[in-house]
Amino acid sequence: MPTARSSASDQLRALAHPLRSRLLAQLRVHGEATATDLARALDTHTGATSYHLRRLAEAGLIEDTGTGAGRRRMWAAAEPAGRTDPEPLDEDDLAAEQWLQRDYVEHFAERAAAWIDDTANWPATWQEHCGLNDHAVLVTTEQLTALAAEMTEVMERYRRAGAGTPGARRVAAYTALLPVDAPPNR
Repeated sequence: MPTARSSASDQLRALAHPLRSRLLAQLRVHGEATATDLARALDTHTGATSYHLRRLAEAGLIEDTGTGAGRRRMWAAAEPAGRTDPEPLDEDDLAAEQWLQRDYVEHFAERAAAWIDDTANWPATWQEHCGLNDHAVLVTTEQLTALAAEMTEVMERYRRAGAGTPGARRVAAYTALLPVDAPPNR
């Protein structure tokens, strides 16, 4: 495992593989797990899972929690590093980032479709507050920056708010601030 955070380029390249992106998503949503647990959840082989977990760890995206027994390592998603000025992306990194974003949208669509199929099995309050919504807002560049930061702050505040509470359930909160209007002239 690297001693310093890997570059954004290293992380993009590590994630530009379908199994790796799913492994990281699984760890973020469901919490720590062994390679065997992850292989079972994602319907793949333990050997492939172990290999790809090591690649994710080398990129600083996941970490060994040190709580596994014997050879059974327990993996967890690494805490996201604070954002700094983005590095310029070369052509390969840009292609990897675009693939990853499309894969993320596909993963979101699968999760949203599963919610639609399963909505009736949830209590009324969950049905009322979960699901798909869109909110149109009109913002300046500075306001957009503040909105994104505030949304991140709210998600961080609730990240583990229900820990240890009976009846608490994990919720995947997706954010997508997408422009509606055409891009400004450069």
